[in-house]
Amino acid sequence: MEGVKHIVAVASGKGGVGKSTVTVNLALAMAAEGYRVGLLDADIYGPSQAQMLGIAPGVRPQPAGENAFKPLEAHGLQAMSMAFMVDIDEPMVWRGPMVAGAFQQLLNQTAWKDLDYLFVDMPPGTGDVQLTLAQKVPVSGAVIVTTPQDIALLDAKKGIEMFRKVNVPVLGVVENMSQHVCSQCGHQEPIFGSGGGERIAEQYQTRLLGQLPLDGAIREQVDGGKPSVIADPEGNVAQTFRQVARSVAEGIDAQSDESPTISFGE
Repeated sequence: MEGVKHIVAVASGKGGVGKSTVTVNLALAMAAEGYRVGLLDADIYGPSQAQMLGIAPGVRPQPAGENAFKPLEAHGLQAMSMAFMVDIDEPMVWRGPMVAGAFQQLLNQTAWKDLDYLFVDMPPGTGDVQLTLAQKVPVSGAVIVTTPQDIALLDAKKGIEMFRKVNVPVLGVVENMSQHVCSQCGHQEPIFGSGGGERIAEQYQTRLLGQLPLDGAIREQVDGGKPSVIADPEGNVAQTFRQVARSVAEGIDAQSDESPTISFGE
């Protein structure tokens, strides 16, 4: 893709596991490592990255030539989302082909500027729409987000299988909400179970990239438009995301050594 070296899909088999929160923090962590980073919100039905990046409702991208738009910039990221194009309170009552077309326009008609990494916040699930979107994107690798809960792990496995069927390397798994941390005493408790991320990574011969706590501060920070990597850059959560970002970069470098061109199959 013009203006983009590597595309990384961040996906989950189901909603509610914190995929968008992980995506925005991972993108910011990669930028903190010194790379030029973009973020594409591919969740057409439920875009959330505008709020997470602190971009006010109603802000629209500026044109770049006749058939392109300049990405908006926030916290050092280049960003594009359906939320920048429509009233975010209006539901997108669209069929699959319309969603796929909108996604392709967001991707191909955004004038990305010399990005090292473009993170794509994929819609949850592995259905027809998700596969249609995936086949249009030349992806260097995928990151799977899950919680330790058995039901979430079942869906995460389907996500891994989907990417493998279309020949996209899975760079690893991020386990979100791995431990609840009491804000009063600091006690940690695995509310959703424990060890799930490690088991799924071992089963599919991939890496457990990181484990994130169930912490109210993470939610408050993204809701307020300043994700953890920006709000508390020296904190444990931000440092975990920095380590995940380094692991993603290492994984993509390793894939590039093995094969010069990796993309979704048709």
